Amino acid sequence: MWKIAMSEVGKSLQSVVQRVNQAASRRPKTLPTVPPRLVAVSKTKPPEMVVEAYNQGQRNFGENYVNELVDKASDPMILESCPEIKWHFIGHLQKNNVNKLLGVPNLFLVETVDSAKLADKVNSSWLRIRGASMQRLKVMVQINTSGEQSKYGLPPEETVNTAKHIMSECCALQFAGLMTIGRYGYNLTLGPNPDFQMLVSQRQEVCESLKLPLDEVELSMGMSTDFEHAIEVGSTNVRVGSIIFGNREYPNTPSPEKTSKQVSEEAAKKMQHLTV
Repeated sequence: MWKIAMSEVGKSLQSVVQRVNQAASRRPKTLPTVPPRLVAVSKTKPPEMVVEAYNQGQRNFGENYVNELVDKASDPMILESCPEIKWHFIGHLQKNNVNKLLGVPNLFLVETVDSAKLADKVNSSWLRIRGASMQRLKVMVQINTSGEQSKYGLPPEETVNTAKHIMSECCALQFAGLMTIGRYGYNLTLGPNPDFQMLVSQRQEVCESLKLPLDEVELSMGMSTDFEHAIEVGSTNVRVGSIIFGNREYPNTPSPEKTSKQVSEEAAKKMQHLTV
């Protein structure tokens, strides 16, 4: 089964890369000319598929669960075959999992910092685990642009202060930008996605308040069903999984991480990764 699926990874990846580039060419000239980064979301997929995508030129990969990322990033096959891999953590991060996450080899970006307290925890843990001489860890601030209770992220009005806190109080972290999940299934015939527009406006506010160039603050928005539209309106980081690796098959028994969560959190996570 995996061999059949893996034979399609290269073709699917090439198609997505082409669509990413075409969408970038349609962006208005008023937007920063930052080439969009494709993050291949490999959750529930075996290491062999990660290696296959890596061999096709893909370097950025994303995972939603800490335990799965730890296992996959530490897999001997990936360590040997993918020396330049860059791991993105794109799921909800609990404080009790921070130390485990920060021990991941080739961790590149944590996209889901959703409070100043979490930023402080990540900052202190990175200093302790990696040492003061290590490169700063890139982080994004996750914003709940849709206001849904099922979504994680800061309310938009807290964006500027949280970004400022990271920049002024977290010496081991590099504020890289803003991230949102957005409302699932938005109908684009109604016009531009308001969640994406909200994130764009939040970046503008952050840059004006903190005196930052627009092209130095990334926007992570867009998944398998809407990444082209997201790029057209300004996304610099899209998280695409199922149309590269195929549909996911989740086991009947919950993972150890899921069983330790409250029911409300579990439901929210399912919403958060429906179409990544």
